[in-house]
Amino acid sequence: MKKIFFTLGLMVFSLSVFSQEAMNKAMNSVTRSRDFLVVSLTYDGWANRPDSVGTGFNRGFNIAFMYDFPINKTNLSLAAGLGIGTSGVFLKNHVLNMDDATTDVAKFSTDNTFKKYKVATTYLEVPLELRYRSVPDNANKGFKVALGVKIGNLMNAHTKERNSIGGTRNTEKIANKRFFNSWRYAATARIGLGNFALFGSYNLNPLFKDNGSNLDIRPYSIGIAISGL
Repeated sequence: MKKIFFTLGLMVFSLSVFSQEAMNKAMNSVTRSRDFLVVSLTYDGWANRPDSVGTGFNRGFNIAFMYDFPINKTNLSLAAGLGIGTSGVFLKNHVLNMDDATTDVAKFSTDNTFKKYKVATTYLEVPLELRYRSVPDNANKGFKVALGVKIGNLMNAHTKERNSIGGTRNTEKIANKRFFNSWRYAATARIGLGNFALFGSYNLNPLFKDNGSNLDIRPYSIGIAISGL
């Protein structure tokens, strides 16, 4: 009987020590946050779009996992990672000629038969940042600034139109990447306190290929970023 109680006591003690070590590691991870995960919700726009092409309340979403490399004895660090960026721009009274197989030139034409019309893109991205933190060992606290660039490869481009046919709601989706540049290069910036920051990005190259379209549309994003881990 004594052996049984001794064994049970040893097991309880071992579990207690293990739990305490796990808790200490978890707390250490929290207090030494390096902003490994960065998520942003944005309003997206098109700079240099034709004056006749209006847009609505456009939305974007970005998520990236980044590895932080502190620069010794400074408040600076370098970070690189991998992420996904999506954007949806709603057009007013215009459509993009996505279903025109006779040309490789992107064009907008007037159309007011739809209820909603969206041009959507998805990129696989590699973000690079130079970071400053007022509290170097804890990104969950203090003032933070990050300047960088992100390189994105176009994974998907499509339009989605909602209209009514014979009084019935109808949705038409056309996926086609041939009008779009396969790569995008954007400048990025974040500034904030703790886990929350203002975020902005601006494309350094055009959205569409230069095949005689005379379109030099440069997407941009403004929003809120949440970071942690």
